[in-house]
Amino acid sequence: MTAKQLIRFVAAAAALVGMVLGGMLISSTRARAQARDEDGSRRAHEEDDEQSRIQIGFEIAPVPLNLSGKDRDLVGLGSYIVNSVAGCNDCHSAGPATQYVGGHNPYFGQSPKQVNPATYLGGGRDFLALIPGSAHIVSRNLTPDKTGMPEGGRSFAQFLLIMRTGVDLDKLHPTCTGAPNANCVPPPFDGSLLQIMPWPVFQTMTNHDLRAIYEYLSAVPCVAGPPSGELHNDCPE
Repeated sequence: MTAKQLIRFVAAAAALVGMVLGGMLISSTRARAQARDEDGSRRAHEEDDEQSRIQIGFEIAPVPLNLSGKDRDLVGLGSYIVNSVAGCNDCHSAGPATQYVGGHNPYFGQSPKQVNPATYLGGGRDFLALIPGSAHIVSRNLTPDKTGMPEGGRSFAQFLLIMRTGVDLDKLHPTCTGAPNANCVPPPFDGSLLQIMPWPVFQTMTNHDLRAIYEYLSAVPCVAGPPSGELHNDCPE
């Protein structure tokens, strides 16, 4: 091979390598751009999806909401979770007999359904005893008290602790140390933890969703009580 032919061969090889590298660069750039577009589209879709849940949350809220000083979007999202996903009022009302307004009980085939605002999330439902002779488990009042904070004046930090660990900050039903009685729960049940309440399911929720639930519970009307056997909830005068 002459020197002239060698120069032409090297030039051709260099051109080929340049085209390959250029194609790889273009492909990589396009891939990154596509990934950015997909990621952006995903974020936009998630934002649109949350806005839909917020809107539905306001549409299905069964009571008037106090939005003063509240994050409106969180209230709407919280309503969606509480009323459409978790069904909190099914347990945290006084029970099936008063959960719905007369003539509007969907389980009787009555339509449209209408939740009873007088008992909404006010607690008081008796789930009876874990074993005969032990304490009855009664659902707690989740509505705000005169402080404006839900569940009888719980801070968000306390609410988060309850939802993450199931701890019973009220200590209403300690573990029995002797024979079961109406004030304690028997082993192996742990009286330091909420019984019946499905906190093991809710504990993996995001802080954002739990904050939304808390914000919504702060916005619902206060329900006084519940009646004897549980802590009293004082409403604003």
